[in-house]
Amino acid sequence: MGRITPTVKHIIIINVLLWLATIVFFQYQVIDLNAILAFHYPGSSTFQPWQFLTHMFMHASVGSTGIVIAHILFNMFGVWMFGSPLEQMWGRNKFIFFYISAGLGAVLLQFGYYYYQYQSGMDTFIAAGFTENTVHELLKVVDLGAISNLPPGLLTVAEDMQSVFYGRMLGASGALYGILVAFAFSFPEAELMLIFLPIPIKAKYFVPLLFVGDLFFGFSNYSTGIAHFAHVGGAIAGFIMMWYWKKNSFNKNRWD
Repeated sequence: MGRITPTVKHIIIINVLLWLATIVFFQYQVIDLNAILAFHYPGSSTFQPWQFLTHMFMHASVGSTGIVIAHILFNMFGVWMFGSPLEQMWGRNKFIFFYISAGLGAVLLQFGYYYYQYQSGMDTFIAAGFTENTVHELLKVVDLGAISNLPPGLLTVAEDMQSVFYGRMLGASGALYGILVAFAFSFPEAELMLIFLPIPIKAKYFVPLLFVGDLFFGFSNYSTGIAHFAHVGGAIAGFIMMWYWKKNSFNKNRWD
């Protein structure tokens, strides 16, 4: 393991402090930071423009203890392991630009997927004779299965729309995937290992494998609660930046 670089260290400190503050504030009912800083669906009452940026510094703070800890531990370990070599090579400013851009690419693609889900559901309801206002009022019902008289097919659609409209997205995973792509571009022969598959795999094969896995889970119903398209979005944003920088011969130039 290489030494941790200054910007990577600051990113980790910010993430950990916000994670701890979110847990403590929520436990003592001071304030719900996730309601303010995690990304919420535009149009919902909890959406704020700054959430496009702040979501990437927030992590799971409620739920299974193992999942809550694993979420931030995995992301921060990844930022340290793969981000530090990039900051050493690029310098602070270029690394910050890349990190933020990858995080924005992640949230934009995930939002696009959410928008498609929501609008597809709305189209289904309109085709069934509902109006948009009726659907909006219906989605305010907390327990649709117990209160509404919707047929099973429409009930499932309504519940999916609710999960999008009232859900939230948070975590540094999207930015981390961008970092992983940049690492694979810069150090393609470096050998990496998956925790559940302890076999050394070169970075140039390892990262595409993760990308394909997220595409599969994103389009399937095998995994819930994980914003797989945010991972894909971060990876795509990272790939575009690395491709452009390499094409224009300033991939390794420092911006300090």
